[in-house]
Order: sequence, then structure tokens, then C-alpha cells
Amino acid sequence: QVQLVESGGGLVQAGGSLRLSCAASGRTFSTYAMGWFRRAPGKEREFVAAISVSGGATRHADSVKGRFTISRDNAKNTVYLQMNSLKPEDTAVYYCAAGQRIMVRPAAYDYWGQGTQVTVSS
Repeated sequence: QVQLVESGGGLVQAGGSLRLSCAASGRTFSTYAMGWFRRAPGKEREFVAAISVSGGATRHADSVKGRFTISRDNAKNTVYLQMNSLKPEDTAVYYCAAGQRIMVRPAAYDYWGQGTQVTVSS
């Protein structure tokens, strides 16, 4: 089993940057693909980015491509989401998740963190 704890959220002005971290417990972190999702008020949870077990493959949603970058450090059991050029529409609760492979469907992931709030002011 994997427990996930997100951090790094906060309030930032449009155009600013934040880096989210997701720390995983357990010795099996390096066997899971990892994903970031977000849920804005009144909207469904949506895919943001995902990374393979080794970190050699990534996928980003079109809405964040070129602005957000997912990465991982298996030695630290941590996955990151670097968010640049933030927009008000990026405001949401951001969740990390662990799964068997890179997938965009939330249901494909086995474990979830509690989420961290990101608010982008205009």
C-alpha cells in the first residue's frame, strides 16, 4: 500500500509559479506510475500530468503543456509538479495518485493523496 501526501499549494498571482510535491510512504513507490489531477469548484476531476515508473516517459494535458512539468525522484519517494505561467483557470485542488501505468482516467489509479489547494489570482 502507498500513502501519498501533497504539499506546496498556496495563493499566487497570475503569471507566477509554484512547485507541488507529493511524498509517498512505503518501499514500493518506484514500482508505480504517478499522476497529478485537479478538481476546480463545480467541475469534474481532470488529468494534469503523469510519469512512468522510471521517469522516462511523461504525459501532460493540453491545457498545461509548456507550462507544467512533472518529474519524480525515486530515491526520495517524491513526485513533483512544477507549475509556471499560472492562470486563474488553474485554480483547483491538486491531487497526486499512484497507478500501474500512465493513464488519464482517474479510475485507473489505485492510491490518492488528500489534495493541496492552488489559487491563482488575476
